[in-house]
Amino acid sequence: MPVQTSTAKPPPARADMSVILVTGSYDHEIRFWEAWSGICSRTIPAAESGQVNRLAISPDKRLLAAAIHKKVYIYEIAAATSAGASAIFEGHNGNITSICFHSEGKWLVTGSEDGTIKIWDLRSNTHLHRNYDNEAPVNDVVVHPNQGELISCDQAGRIKQWDLSENICTHELTPAGDTPMRSISLASDGSCLVAGNVKGKCYVWKINEERSDLPRFQAVTKFQAHNKYLTRLLLSPDVKYLATCSADTTVKIWSISPNYEFKLEKILQGHQRWVWDCAFSADSAYLVTASSDHTARLWEMASGETVRQYNGHQKAAVCCALHDGAG
Repeated sequence: MPVQTSTAKPPPARADMSVILVTGSYDHEIRFWEAWSGICSRTIPAAESGQVNRLAISPDKRLLAAAIHKKVYIYEIAAATSAGASAIFEGHNGNITSICFHSEGKWLVTGSEDGTIKIWDLRSNTHLHRNYDNEAPVNDVVVHPNQGELISCDQAGRIKQWDLSENICTHELTPAGDTPMRSISLASDGSCLVAGNVKGKCYVWKINEERSDLPRFQAVTKFQAHNKYLTRLLLSPDVKYLATCSADTTVKIWSISPNYEFKLEKILQGHQRWVWDCAFSADSAYLVTASSDHTARLWEMASGETVRQYNGHQKAAVCCALHDGAG
C-alpha cells in the first residue's frame, strides 16, 4: 500500500541529531531512526534477552532505557553503534510492561506483570531503590509532574496513586469494575488523568491539587474510543489532544476543550495491523506510532497524513520513543 507523504517541510531543528527516535520490536531489535529521512542509523540487537516491550529516553537525551522481557537495559545514546548496555537492572519476575524516567533523570520506574512497581536509582551501584507490591499485573505507570507521586493501572481494573515520600498507595479508583485498565496518561501540568481499558473505553478525571474539601480525583467524563482492544493512550504535551491506539489498526485523535469535553478530531489510517504505541513531538505537532505490521509511522497532526514510514523490523513493532525537545 503506498504511503501518503505530507507536503509539510520539517523545521530546521528537526533535521539534526537533536531528534531522538527509537523503536522496539518482537524481532529482538531496537532501532534508532533519522526522523525525517527515514534511515535507520543504529541497530541494537537484543537477541539473547527477548522481546523489547517499552522504551524511554532520559530527559537529557543521554540514556535509553529498554524494557526487554524481565530486565531493564540502559544504553548510552551517543555511544558507538556496536556498544552494548552500560547497565542492566534485574529484579522483576515477569514481563516489564512500562518504564519512565524521573524529570531530572536520577531514577526510573518500571511496572511488571509480576505485580510489582520498582524504582531504580541510576546513581547507585545497587540500583533497586524501592519496591511496591501492587498485587495484580501492572499494565502502565506514569510519574506525576510533581515527581513525588506515581499513578499506575493494572489487570484487576484498578488505578492507584503512590506517594513516594510516604511509600504507600494513597488513592485507588476502579472505574469499570474488574475490567483490566490498559493505559493511563497524565497531563503535563498535572491537571487531569485519562485511562483506557481493554474494551476501548476511556475515563477522565480532573485532579484537585488545592481544595481539601474536594476529592483528589473528580470524574468528569467517559467515552467509547474504540470498539476493539485499546493498547495505548497519550495526552499531547500541550494537553489539547488525546491519541488512542487500538487493535482496530487506527489511531484516533481527540481534541480536548477547557471543560474536558473530548471530540473526535481525526482518524489516522494506514497501519495494517494492531497499533501498539505512540509518542508526541515536544510541540504536539507530530505523532509517532508503532504497529504489528512491522512499521512505525510519523504523522502530521494538522493534516492527519503520514509524513514518513520506518521500515526494517522483521516482526511487530510494539514500542517507540521520541525526544525532540531541549535536552
